[in-house]
Amino acid sequence: MALLQQWRDWAYSFDDRTKEGQEFWASYFAMEQGIYKQLLSHSEETVSGTVEELAAKYETETILMAGFLDGINDSLVTPNPIDTMEKDTQVTLDIDLEKLYYNMVACRADWLYNLEEWDALLPQERRDALYKEQKMSTTVVNKERKIGRNEPCPCGSGKKYKKCCGANK
Repeated sequence: MALLQQWRDWAYSFDDRTKEGQEFWASYFAMEQGIYKQLLSHSEETVSGTVEELAAKYETETILMAGFLDGINDSLVTPNPIDTMEKDTQVTLDIDLEKLYYNMVACRADWLYNLEEWDALLPQERRDALYKEQKMSTTVVNKERKIGRNEPCPCGSGKKYKKCCGANK
């Protein structure tokens, strides 16, 4: 079984409504935050190695590194073959910073997109624009058709709108 599937089977067995699940996810998110702080502090470097080597570099377990790689993969210039990766699969973390910030906002990961390391990487104006762009991409604008005064009232009374529900408007 590929490492990613092992990660998903294991991690998503923790129910975040239980104490055990909350502890697991809090621990995972703390580990994730630590790795991101290191990556963002050295963003000019492209990190590469096997999954196992990166786990050792960032002082975490290989299975947790698989989860991290799953989360960051959509924010890389060239995605890694995460669906088939094993502990000896070579991976590269060539981060697209704007894409990463945008994706962190999309995941509501404020513990990541509010890291102080971003200050040196993207100007506040650009981060604000990416934040707004992401939030607007998920906003549903409901543009209902306006009811004409002489149309039948939508309440079903049979009267014209202006003589029924529209009389108070």
